Amino acid sequence: MRYGHRPGTHRKARRLADRGHSSSTRAYLSSPERLSSATMPTSRSSGVVANGVFADRRQSILKQLRGAPLLVRSAPEVLRNGDVHYSYRQDSNFKYLTGFDEPESILLAIPKGKGPNGKGRLRTILFVRPRNPAMEVWDGERAGVRGAKKMYGADDAHPIEEFWDVFEEESKDWDMLGYGLGCDPAFDRALVDHFSRRWTGRPRRNQGLPTMVDPRPAIHEQRWIKSPMEIEWLQRASDISVSGHRVAMAIAQPGMYEYEVQAELEAVFRRDGSPRNGYDSIVASGANACTLHYIKNDQKIRRGDLLLIDAGAEYEQYSADITRTFPVARKFSDAQRAVYNVVLRCQKKCIKACKPGTPVRRLLDLSRRELTKGLVELGVLRGRNIKKLVDDEKYKPWYMHGLGHWLGMDVHDVGPYETMAGKSVLMQPGMVTTVEPGLYFQKNDKRVPKELRGIGVRIEDDVLITRGGCRVLSEAAPKEVRDVEKLVTGN
Repeated sequence: MRYGHRPGTHRKARRLADRGHSSSTRAYLSSPERLSSATMPTSRSSGVVANGVFADRRQSILKQLRGAPLLVRSAPEVLRNGDVHYSYRQDSNFKYLTGFDEPESILLAIPKGKGPNGKGRLRTILFVRPRNPAMEVWDGERAGVRGAKKMYGADDAHPIEEFWDVFEEESKDWDMLGYGLGCDPAFDRALVDHFSRRWTGRPRRNQGLPTMVDPRPAIHEQRWIKSPMEIEWLQRASDISVSGHRVAMAIAQPGMYEYEVQAELEAVFRRDGSPRNGYDSIVASGANACTLHYIKNDQKIRRGDLLLIDAGAEYEQYSADITRTFPVARKFSDAQRAVYNVVLRCQKKCIKACKPGTPVRRLLDLSRRELTKGLVELGVLRGRNIKKLVDDEKYKPWYMHGLGHWLGMDVHDVGPYETMAGKSVLMQPGMVTTVEPGLYFQKNDKRVPKELRGIGVRIEDDVLITRGGCRVLSEAAPKEVRDVEKLVTGN
């Protein structure tokens, strides 16, 4: 019988999803706050609740720009095909500074005393799409100029069509501007042309364009260390994702298609409050797991396959990123268990090493050393000198990626891994990273024992660095062999 026709599946999925939540999230899911916010766009709830947070963020960035006004643009709408757009997602920096979710918007934050109406205080100006009942019938309600002020805390707001006129008046005496060149060449040229016209005919001592100060490093550094509110949102995203993973592990069966499992996984995400994924879900059965970014998800799952699922929900535009690998409706085979235990042992040691002051590079080196040991144990590599095997990168055909990445508003979030001097960044409280070692043995790889061919295993958790060590945000997703086997077999 095809999976989609089995009775009772959705009731089972809902029960399993409920088990995966932390107590705080279970309380939230039944609260009036969740019921009201679930019917509102994310931008509305963020804007109303946290205007002071966004204002503080803008103020902090302006201090780092040393007097330069700040200009940040929203993400553009992008055509998918014909006149159909991709689902809109706001630029992460713009969202971080405003909470505003609509396209065709510009933020102008002006420091104290700048511009003709400065009056000695920070001013925030938003340029937005005006209300348009005819268009809103098609595309939904807009905040408009009044909403930008009332709901998002702008000191002033204008229709986006008035940007250049207002900008010309505001920027008459500016000698600096915080703006990141390179994202939109057409707008960059228009900005340069604007300032070129402004300086035409001025005395020679005033010739030249304002100094462009790229604000992105300052914004990214601030986004790198998460606030308590951001940590709460990341925990919510992780809780929702854990629920989806638990359901997928429990309902996957031989004969299903990968996209059917994906559908159940993502149904939990949506039902539990996530409007979209943080990235395309990877649901890879058998040897498909050896393709790192496999997103076709169109193959039938065979009896005896492992299933690797790499999927994360987004909540308030903060993303989780969790990977679990499990046998489909059965226990691990001996070969599968051997590979899995090598990866799990490595991951647990790396998580234990996550604490303030630990160089990020040390974690990567630890993962390479542990997986190289495992490759020797599995009979893939030979030799007793593990250090030499690592130095010679003998692990690389089967462990070709890094250990993890920063996590936040973007699934591959902002933040460096090395200092300007080439030294490894040290972990600090408030950083959130993934820890995701893996081993991948292609089905036609004759360098490895036959029983290992076609096995791909990755285990990934989201880890918050705390003052005393770390906290695994995704710890409720089963990964110990006994727990995985209990969930997938129902025993």
